Amino acid sequence: MGGLSLPQILQAEAGAENRIDPTPRSGRSHKAIIMIFLPGGPPHQDMFDLKMDAPSEIRGEFKPIPTNVPGIEICELFPRLAGMMDKFTIIRSIVGATGGHDSFQCMVGRNNKNQPQGGWPCIGSNLSSIEGPVDPSMPPFVGLAPPMGHKQWADAGQSGYLGIAHSPFKPSGPGKADMVLDGVTLERLSDRKGLLASFDRFRRSADSSGVMDGMDAFSRQAFGILTSSKLAKALDIQQENPRVRERYGKGIPGNVADGGPRLMEQFLMARRLVEAGARCVTLAFSRWDWHGGNFKRGRQDMPMLDQGVTALVEDLHQRGLDKDVSVVVWGEFGRTPKINKDAGRDHWPRVSCALLACGGMRTGQVIGSTTRLGEDAKDRPVHFQDVHATLYHQMGINPATTATRDLTGRPHYLVDRQYEPMKEVI
Repeated sequence: MGGLSLPQILQAEAGAENRIDPTPRSGRSHKAIIMIFLPGGPPHQDMFDLKMDAPSEIRGEFKPIPTNVPGIEICELFPRLAGMMDKFTIIRSIVGATGGHDSFQCMVGRNNKNQPQGGWPCIGSNLSSIEGPVDPSMPPFVGLAPPMGHKQWADAGQSGYLGIAHSPFKPSGPGKADMVLDGVTLERLSDRKGLLASFDRFRRSADSSGVMDGMDAFSRQAFGILTSSKLAKALDIQQENPRVRERYGKGIPGNVADGGPRLMEQFLMARRLVEAGARCVTLAFSRWDWHGGNFKRGRQDMPMLDQGVTALVEDLHQRGLDKDVSVVVWGEFGRTPKINKDAGRDHWPRVSCALLACGGMRTGQVIGSTTRLGEDAKDRPVHFQDVHATLYHQMGINPATTATRDLTGRPHYLVDRQYEPMKEVI
């Protein structure tokens, strides 16, 4: 029985043979997703859903400002975003958060309970499995989140049952050393590749299912990275036009407490990576778990987020990438309506907000609303999986008919059947 199950397990890990996609598509386009995760849970009522009619202990210190879309107002700390709101969509009614202090739901869409054997794969890993690499020297999935004290916030996305071949390449982690030959010449590298192939020849000759080819995906990617400078160039923002770098601004490298740093350069790096061939780039910006000093921290972080996100979206439009690259900005949950004794807001999984841009989506609108005090979704609740379904749809993938197989061979659709792309934006 062990012998019978091994090919199936290897097939699931390989990823190249475990997708079920009945939707005919001619060729593979180079569309991409940039996911900006805000670790800790950003305060929705202080950013994009201000409640000026609420009592002072709820509405807070910030004032709304008009945007270039009549009728839409946002926090005064986002003036750049207000000036180009026609290029964004605000979702004020994100629901379904489990309350976990991690990136899991943002990266996967589902909650982390009752996972299949091997675990749910995140959106970047699914794209890696379904679409494959654009270029053998460019990983299809790149995770830019650096190490953090709270490790769950630094999770750039897990490959789950799809296996290591579809996990994110992490330039800030061990992956950075993997881009260096460390004294090995290209000729010796070629010899090593040939030697590895000879060791695998017997296994390949005994295999008629194509599983071994799938098993080699990770090795092929490693050799591609080592023999090409494409990834290294994409990560080197010094090669970018100085005016463009100035538009993105300079960040603050040190981690904020147990959260992430405020690296403005990562917004630019994300654009360079998708332009070079990455299908999904995830990054994490700062730390938004503001149980105390909510408004002080807001005055520090929100203007930086404003600059980074607008620079990215403006850059995508100017480079003609706005139809192909989708951008989403969100956190794991919202914050309490009532301000606590430490001038902070606590965890609030009942509702939160998100920001969408580009990807060929209809923008310049607000989706959903919350109740008077911002404690619950009032109109048009949007689940995390609805957002994922929308992102897949904009990639040209039908989430209702595309599935992948777990380690037992059981197929799973990309989102649960009750969720679907948001008609407002497609």
